[in-house]
Amino acid sequence: MAILDIKVPDIGDFDEVTVIELLVKPGDTVRADQSLLTVESDKASMEIPSSHAGVVKELKVALGDKVKQGSLVLLLEVAGEASAPNPAPATVEQAPAAAASVAPAAAAAPVAPTPAAPVAAAAAAGPVEVRVPDIGDFKDVTVIEVMVKVGDSVKLEQSLVTVESDKASMEIPSGAAGVVQELKVKLGDTVNIGDLLLILQGTTAAAPAAAAPAAAVAATPNVPAAPVAQAPAAPVAVAAPAAVAAAPALPAHNPTALALGLPHASPSVRKFARELGVPLAEVKGTGLKGRITDADIESFTRSVMSGAVQTAAIAAQQAAKPAAAGGGEGLGLIPWPKVDFAKFGPIERKEMSRIKKISGANLLRNAIMIPAVTNHDDADITDLEAFRVLTNKENEKSGVKVTMLAFLIKACVAALKKFPDFNSSLDGDAVVYKQYYHIGFAADTPNGLMVPVIKDADKKGIFQISQEMSELAKKARDGKLSPAEMSGATFTISSLGGIGGRYFTPIINAPEVAILGVCRSTMEPVWDGKAFQPRLMLPLSLTWDHRVIDGAAAARFNVYLAQILGDFRRVLL
Repeated sequence: MAILDIKVPDIGDFDEVTVIELLVKPGDTVRADQSLLTVESDKASMEIPSSHAGVVKELKVALGDKVKQGSLVLLLEVAGEASAPNPAPATVEQAPAAAASVAPAAAAAPVAPTPAAPVAAAAAAGPVEVRVPDIGDFKDVTVIEVMVKVGDSVKLEQSLVTVESDKASMEIPSGAAGVVQELKVKLGDTVNIGDLLLILQGTTAAAPAAAAPAAAVAATPNVPAAPVAQAPAAPVAVAAPAAVAAAPALPAHNPTALALGLPHASPSVRKFARELGVPLAEVKGTGLKGRITDADIESFTRSVMSGAVQTAAIAAQQAAKPAAAGGGEGLGLIPWPKVDFAKFGPIERKEMSRIKKISGANLLRNAIMIPAVTNHDDADITDLEAFRVLTNKENEKSGVKVTMLAFLIKACVAALKKFPDFNSSLDGDAVVYKQYYHIGFAADTPNGLMVPVIKDADKKGIFQISQEMSELAKKARDGKLSPAEMSGATFTISSLGGIGGRYFTPIINAPEVAILGVCRSTMEPVWDGKAFQPRLMLPLSLTWDHRVIDGAAAARFNVYLAQILGDFRRVLL
């Protein structure tokens, strides 16, 4: 066994970069070319690979440290290596052999004219084509963020898009100043050197072609690491001239400011976020300088999914397969039956939507883990319905249509205030009582069930709630609801009133402890002590978590809710 010094390879024309993520720890077994840490320059984050396979003996860097080419990263215990793992720096005569493996990437720009050259000759005004500059030895990099839109004014060297290879994410700067006339790329597109990004109505001549490699500096982490780690001084003599030429074009950078709100995250974190469908722009980073970490992605996912108990990684695995296809081995059950349905007749196979995959996994967990009980009751809404119809008739010109669900939300808020156990959540062995009233309502969409949330429903009137519900329901149907608009609910209402049915058993939306299901109201004969009277009755189905709520409290909640719906003046008491 021998101990090797693993050092930072050639990372381009950067004096110092910051360590923002450690991907290994002492005792870990690593493969050759496995990423060890993530560093950040002013334009890109990149992962530093290992030049050898072995076991991490000791880390020599910590989060926040500054490193550069040749800096010692860690000590690696390697089997079968020579006893002298790090020879003395190569002399001038020895340098070419080591430098040869690095020189092609650094010298790629001068070999042929960059396709961005036409931009340099653009006139002071008129359409200007902005293309992908030399981004190093990478092909088909993915556009993971578009930072401008049509109509935006951009400055020279302002970042336009963020692209990502398997080892680094990098921003592509503009070679000219002007107003964006047309975007030629979108999220998920793959681009190469020379591809057209957008068309500007130019106001300033484009930057010289030599400035194009500004983004290429980020592409160097994939340079073969082994020669560089053993003789870091050698390649510098060859690679430096091409990189130095681009240095003056680098714009000034404030590390505490994110251009156009670009989320700070390493490539591995971005990949993790994409796998879960998490919008990085809405995640608050807790790492160094606001850096988004894996833990932040997991926390965000738990919040969106109403406090999932498992990690986001497990949720992703569950979401990747239909809930019905999941086996029951983890619960000690026999495996799910595997059937070749096609042998019995024609079939059609359709993949479930991402929403159904995620919600299905969470509903399965909630149904299994929560000891749920459902109470059924009826509410007399004859007078309330008459009042609702009259209200809509008197306010036709307002354009806001009041629905029974809006009254239900206000009635539930009153009931939650009287019975605070229903507005709580379990946190380990403690019960968290919330002093706010955010009411979720289930919305049926072409892509599956979604639950928008009316925030602070106790502070809003019937008209405001009705208008907000209409707007959120439309966004849900159009697939434009943001995670923030689906999170934070303290109680949920699932209404099937527009469809039909009598009673049902809704599944609690964890970490809430109760959910109200309502079906279509029907006119029924009700005995008033003297005769049967036609009354409009609304079926109520209250499902509750028996760990927090007992049967008597649930019965009282339903009775009180029915009383409020029967005489809405009680909501003022």
